[in-house]
Amino acid sequence: MTPTSKDDHKAALDVAAWTFNIVTSVGIIMVNKALLVTYGFTFATTLTGLHFVATTVMTLILKRLGYIQSSQLPLSELLKYVLFANFSIVGMNVSLMWNSVGFYQIAKLSMIPMSCFLEIVLDNVRYSRDTKLSILVVLLGVAICTVTDVSVNGKGFIAAFIAVWSTSLQQYYVHFLQRKHSIGSFNLLGHTAPPQAASLLLVGPFVDYWLTDKRVDMYNYTSTSMLLLILSCTIAIGTNLSQFICIGRFTAVSFQVLGHMKTILILTVGFLFFGKEGLNLHVVLGMIVAVIGMIWYGHVSSLPGGKERCQSLPTSRPERDDIDMLLKPNKLDEV
Repeated sequence: MTPTSKDDHKAALDVAAWTFNIVTSVGIIMVNKALLVTYGFTFATTLTGLHFVATTVMTLILKRLGYIQSSQLPLSELLKYVLFANFSIVGMNVSLMWNSVGFYQIAKLSMIPMSCFLEIVLDNVRYSRDTKLSILVVLLGVAICTVTDVSVNGKGFIAAFIAVWSTSLQQYYVHFLQRKHSIGSFNLLGHTAPPQAASLLLVGPFVDYWLTDKRVDMYNYTSTSMLLLILSCTIAIGTNLSQFICIGRFTAVSFQVLGHMKTILILTVGFLFFGKEGLNLHVVLGMIVAVIGMIWYGHVSSLPGGKERCQSLPTSRPERDDIDMLLKPNKLDEV
């Protein structure tokens, strides 16, 4: 395969990865909104545990079919990742409960500079001036169209602080572990999904009861709510897998910056299906600014010097590309 063909092939797979992530992320948010708001299933932490149960089943099936090869991940690394990931899930749920929507959105936006900080300190990454400016444009645009009322209290600030740090560390670790141990997204998900499922199902009902004063076992399960639960878990498999693929192919910062395209799409789909309340020139302007920032970031970060890692972990390349492995599972020796 010529260098040009390889570049085109990589670009096509990059687009496929982002499309996969955007479609599944928007889909699961729409389903969960119906489940939580319309049908009153307010047990978000337990629901996330069920998502990882479904993901665990998927990884076991893929391993059985030969898509996932045997690999090793040190227990200490696995425990650290699960700790960060679970604090991220619980922290975001608590932050949303204790803070205004405006401050919750600001906390989510602060994950981008936090992820940049982690890459600069831990990976010695250097960003060009244009890359930094493009990130600021994205932050400004998303802030314009999502941040409304902003009020904060002591315990809400602590919850948001924990959520931001743990989420940033979790996403950094996804990329770090794949590079350090030369394992693909499927393999890493196969290691992390089972302990996440077990731990979240163990603590989830208690956290949800603490937040909502309702018990998950007392919920009035109907055929429609069960159908939505199954649909949510099914889509979550794709969401979890696509997150690992995207962060593995790019970085946590790129995942955060370009991932705000999902925010724009979620707002748009929400206006289309749940009414146009809140849609105004202010919101539209924010969307346009954010999209311009994302396009700018995608361009400048790919230029020489736009975003460079001055030192890297001494690793070998994983044997197969995760998306290629799905498309051509039998060609195990193809790179």
